[in-house]
Amino acid sequence: MSSHTNPHRIAVGVFTDGKYIGFIASGGGKLPNSVAESKEEHRVLVNYFRNLPEISEVLVNSELDSLLIKTFGSGIDERYLDGYISMTKKGLYSYDKKALNNFLDPHYHLVAIPKEPLKLENLPQDILGILSKTKFPNHIENIREINISEIN
Repeated sequence: MSSHTNPHRIAVGVFTDGKYIGFIASGGGKLPNSVAESKEEHRVLVNYFRNLPEISEVLVNSELDSLLIKTFGSGIDERYLDGYISMTKKGLYSYDKKALNNFLDPHYHLVAIPKEPLKLENLPQDILGILSKTKFPNHIENIREINISEIN
């Protein structure tokens, strides 16, 4: 059994850079304030994105295996990738917590990117209204590591 984050069993969050959408698995860490503020809105978002149809092929971060070995002592396995691949197939950029169970550490690494990203402009108004509260200041399509303290 892998010691990596399983996004089906831990807190997750979604955020936007104003164009695309990112997905994070918290690994026992702090989520952005806008996610933590309203459990109901957070639940609505997570349910919405988990129930979307698959629209994209997935590109796994080419550095992921060596990153996981360095961080956790074991590399990629199918069980680890499953939840991230599922969300990335829906068009979301997927990130995992670098230091598991370190609540205050805000660093996340890229797990996978969609070949055809879901665009913010294609979301229904109610989802857009909630998601827009959780904004990342950089373009996520170019980011391999994020610091969630930058997400407001």
